[in-house]
Amino acid sequence: MKQEICVGDQEGGLRIDKYLAEAAGQLSRSYIQKLLKDGRILVNGKPVKASYVVEDEDILSMDIPEAVEPEIEPENMELDILYEDQDVILINKPKGMVVHPAAGHYSHTLVNGLMDHCRGQLSGINGVMRPGIVHRIDMDTTGVLIVCKNDMAHNSIAAQLKEHSITRRYQAIVHGVIKEEEGTIDAPIGRHPVERKKMSINYDKGKSAVTHYHVLKRFRQFTHVECRLETGRTHQIRVHMASIHHPLLGDAVYGPAKCPISGLKGQTLHAGVLGFIHPRTGLYMEFSAPLPDYFENLLKTLN
Repeated sequence: MKQEICVGDQEGGLRIDKYLAEAAGQLSRSYIQKLLKDGRILVNGKPVKASYVVEDEDILSMDIPEAVEPEIEPENMELDILYEDQDVILINKPKGMVVHPAAGHYSHTLVNGLMDHCRGQLSGINGVMRPGIVHRIDMDTTGVLIVCKNDMAHNSIAAQLKEHSITRRYQAIVHGVIKEEEGTIDAPIGRHPVERKKMSINYDKGKSAVTHYHVLKRFRQFTHVECRLETGRTHQIRVHMASIHHPLLGDAVYGPAKCPISGLKGQTLHAGVLGFIHPRTGLYMEFSAPLPDYFENLLKTLN
């Protein structure tokens, strides 16, 4: 894809990589630097280095190669299947498993295992990188995940997610002792304005997000809670609990950088219950996944 940008009056004075990162929209500064190194960005018809400082009325020509999606291979792996029929499959996802392929994770994901198990019978609405995936949970979050085998099921579950009619209850261990028995966090969530891999409370551009929580057990420095999602924003529970000064134990992104529990990797968050209207039968179905061993052992240690 070719793109041409003319530096406007009084817009000069910035390094070209920084200027284009702001002017070209979705391109990262590191990717722009690679394009410059490969000679795919010209200034007034000539290649330049990333350190070049743009001047007013410079003509910047970019030749951006088309993105090529890697071929995702089926992999024979052991899946903890809670339920399966011709339309849906419910998986109990273990800690550390990535749901679908993405940069840096093109193998050993749940999708790789599902492609082998389902022999290609997965919905195609979300493209070749995410077949069957209608929602996701983070790599270090465990528990119930629904996957759709055809587009009919996918459309039905997606509509239920949009209407917030799907039951989703999570268990978590958070820092600090929550005094009230229950509460509701109603705060919109959007992309963090500076750290683009993070989410944050954003009242200007965020999307509506509601989390209900209640205390299951209190410990000396932590609280075991159940969270019920009314909406399903990225990192919703992690962001919301951190916003009330009770970040999830083990969450180095939204909580303390140093985990107080030796050997714990990632946030202590478990998708315990998922309920939905079956796309074909119209009947309500609800599935639960037991707490993983690491979570149970952690509760015993804190007790």
